[in-house]
Amino acid sequence: MKKIIIAALIINSAFSCNQPTEKNDPTVSNSAQTFSTDGKKVIVYTTADSTNLRLSITDTLFFKDLPQPVETEVCVFVDPSKSFQSLLGIGGALTDASAEIFAKLSKEKQQEFLSAYYDPQKGIGYTFGRTNIHSCDFSSDSYTYVTDNDSTLKSFSIDHDKKFRIPFIKQAIAAAGGKLTLFCSPWSPPAWMKTNNNMLHGGKLKPEYYQSWANYYVKFIKAYEAEGIPIWGASIQNEPMATQTWESCVYSAENERDFLKNNLGPTFAKEGLSDKKIIVWDHNRDLLYQRATTIFNDPEAAKYAWGIGFHWYEDWSGGTQMFENVGKVHESFPDKNLIFTEGCNDKFKIENINNWSLGERYGRSMINDFNNGTVGWTDWNLLLDETGGPNHVGNFCYAPIHADTKTGKLIYTNSYYYIGHFSKFIKPAAKRVISASSRSQFLTTAFMNGDGKLVVVVMNQSDKKIPYKLWIAGKAADVTALPHSIATLVL
Repeated sequence: MKKIIIAALIINSAFSCNQPTEKNDPTVSNSAQTFSTDGKKVIVYTTADSTNLRLSITDTLFFKDLPQPVETEVCVFVDPSKSFQSLLGIGGALTDASAEIFAKLSKEKQQEFLSAYYDPQKGIGYTFGRTNIHSCDFSSDSYTYVTDNDSTLKSFSIDHDKKFRIPFIKQAIAAAGGKLTLFCSPWSPPAWMKTNNNMLHGGKLKPEYYQSWANYYVKFIKAYEAEGIPIWGASIQNEPMATQTWESCVYSAENERDFLKNNLGPTFAKEGLSDKKIIVWDHNRDLLYQRATTIFNDPEAAKYAWGIGFHWYEDWSGGTQMFENVGKVHESFPDKNLIFTEGCNDKFKIENINNWSLGERYGRSMINDFNNGTVGWTDWNLLLDETGGPNHVGNFCYAPIHADTKTGKLIYTNSYYYIGHFSKFIKPAAKRVISASSRSQFLTTAFMNGDGKLVVVVMNQSDKKIPYKLWIAGKAADVTALPHSIATLVL
């Protein structure tokens, strides 16, 4: 409990450091090609286990000549002249659960929460988000926006969402400076559209309702935008190969392909929503490549697909994850975008809320996903309560921030800080550049922001304190990585 209190206190001092405003400049590669370390200092921000450091400035470093490192020296090599994908954004999901817990907070704590996530100076600067189309597991109950058997959708209404979720999203947009790139995802069609006549437990969308269901997305997007909430895009189905105890619906790759090319894509085009990005798959990395080939190799389906989304639940243990599958899709379909659409740690127990592995899983995933071509990264629930809910099927999980509804206090987990090492410093439109480590216990990625600032993230997975050199084009700065730490180095 002492760690939780200390972390909450540190947040204000760590985030009060003046950070220049980054420009969303898509022509970053030009500045990357001319990047020089001459006269530049390196500001180091650190979060480390068994310390009070949470996104804290721990050092200011300078470069000196080092033409050739020796093999005994640990190095992180950065090459700003080699640039790759542009960052779309980093953020989390604005679910019913998060909205309901947010509504229970005092006005003071609500503002603290909003600043913690969306303020780029006081917080970690989220720019991206996801929300659910009617209910998901992290809703207090199952619900839809239409009455039973209304295939014409004349009864469509989002009045349910006006109580908690829509006000919550509006406040998040305002806290983010008036702009938040937001996509939506359904967990299940209404029960009467499905083969099992149930929103829960899988089932499939009946072919006779393909068009009604496509129209449903349009209704949702237009209704939310009428409320002042712009929708950037939509995924077709959350976890389409999972039969869950909660809202779920199964699509084979062929089912999803055909729904996209025959219904959803043409319907978006007809309804003036061609600018909305359509994300396929939205499930784990394990079957990612198979889904990509089935949809992207079909020209009629591929023309409607902006990209493919994925989760990290192929390995719940947090061990070996299938990052290479992300890279294989990127290599095979370089014109399609990769986006991490959901991830969280499950099996919530309040006594484990400070377990350091929770944050390290985020760091490991984000570094590997970005290095394999991912353009956007979305965490799951922004906020949950002291039980890991609410959740109407008992599927309780961890979030970066929890609210103790008994005391009204916010609990910042180490996952929040690990994500912040990316979202606070790497801005939308930043270009990824090469960053390579000389030791396997060091994970690293790097981005060049539009204002010419170079951001290098280094994660030490070991239990040892390790000195290393940040090396760029014959110059090096001496850095020290604390045990089980993540650091962001800003030039």
